[in-house]
Amino acid sequence: MYKNNEGYADPTAGSAMSRIMKEYRQKQKKRYADKNRKKIYVASKYAGDVDTNVASAITYCRRVIDEGYMPIASHLLYPQILNDNIPKERELGLMFGLALLRTCDEMWVFGSVTSGVAREIEEAKRLKMQIRYFEEVNS
Repeated sequence: MYKNNEGYADPTAGSAMSRIMKEYRQKQKKRYADKNRKKIYVASKYAGDVDTNVASAITYCRRVIDEGYMPIASHLLYPQILNDNIPKERELGLMFGLALLRTCDEMWVFGSVTSGVAREIEEAKRLKMQIRYFEEVNS
């Protein structure tokens, strides 16, 4: 029960506060957990100039967000946990990425196609997933 400043029960104010909070939670839920928001698998090169490629991947993810979708970029996640220079760990990261790809609605490929991106494209084609290609941007 909601109580006023003097400590007395105030059901009217309590009911109003309850409705306001319910509306707020619904808006937040809709904003951040929209089940209808498409998941876009972001594919772009990682190896080579890692710092530049990571900055570019972040730019690509931002574009996906700005267009109203949810980006999934495994190459921004797994290299933080796994060592891309160790073949066994790189393969594990690629495998995890392919598992995430299966949960997505579309794949967006940015820039040149590397061997890792080629494997992701191959899997997306096998899944009959829509694939869109974009030019590389300079970060």
